[in-house]
Amino acid sequence: MAVTLINPDGLVEPQGYTHVAVAQGSRMIFLAGQVGQDAQGKVAGDLAAQTEQALRNVGTALAAAGATFADVVKTTIYVVDWQPEKAGDLFAGLQRSGAGSPGPTTLIGVAALAAPDLLVEFDVTAVAA
Repeated sequence: MAVTLINPDGLVEPQGYTHVAVAQGSRMIFLAGQVGQDAQGKVAGDLAAQTEQALRNVGTALAAAGATFADVVKTTIYVVDWQPEKAGDLFAGLQRSGAGSPGPTTLIGVAALAAPDLLVEFDVTAVAA
């Protein structure tokens, strides 16, 4: 599968994401929102740790569908009580996860997620051969 990432002239230069993904493949993969909870249900600590764990979960889910992070074409990130000051923790978790660039990404601040101790959730779509 091939994903081409594009940052068109005329749009602001993005920081940490890409404006456009063009995907060629035959299978669309939609993941349920992944949070910073391990297989036993234990929630990781702070925003950086939960981001890292959530992305590990994304990787596991993608692998189960025969895909990788290279096949991701759209990511929506939900962060509880988002403030720009939290960007450092979010990006630290992204970097530690080894997931690479998330491609086209939307970040949405929310009041809460499904459980009170959850701080971040990743909603991911991929296209694979």
